[in-house]
Amino acid sequence: MKRWVFALPVAALLAFGLLGAWRMLNPAKGEFERVSRAAPEFVFALRDGGEISFAPPPGGETVTVNLFASWCAPCRAEHHHLVKLGADHPGRVYGVLYKDTVEKGDAFLAELGNPFAAVALDPQGRGGLDFGLTGVPETFVISGDGTILLHISGPLDETSVQNVSEALRAPRS
Repeated sequence: MKRWVFALPVAALLAFGLLGAWRMLNPAKGEFERVSRAAPEFVFALRDGGEISFAPPPGGETVTVNLFASWCAPCRAEHHHLVKLGADHPGRVYGVLYKDTVEKGDAFLAELGNPFAAVALDPQGRGGLDFGLTGVPETFVISGDGTILLHISGPLDETSVQNVSEALRAPRS
């Protein structure tokens, strides 16, 4: 009769384990939305001097902001897509060098091409945190009024480049 008392802790641990696994596989939406929210008001130092903020972006136009690093292999893999976006939408693709040195970022861009209208610096990663960055590379499309319209976590591919281009071509509201 008293043996079932010993099974209670095991059953409770099993129930909590199953609940935890279910929550990890089915996260609740809305806990942290990365789209349809205002771009962070963080002010970045620019590589070539001065400062930039994307709330609202420069020129009041929809822009793309890509957070990258020279030490990031997926950033290297996606870079040819950014070069294409930069060529198709001149002056509307910006880079944020995340937790990296200027020298290494310059070498990365010299080797692969610089598609960016400007490169912002985020050596401590504070601006990336304000964006909600989970890991580089990540790309955000920000409307002229400073609203994040699109967020792409991970490296760009053909489909995501098409989505970014469509967002950049959309008429301003």
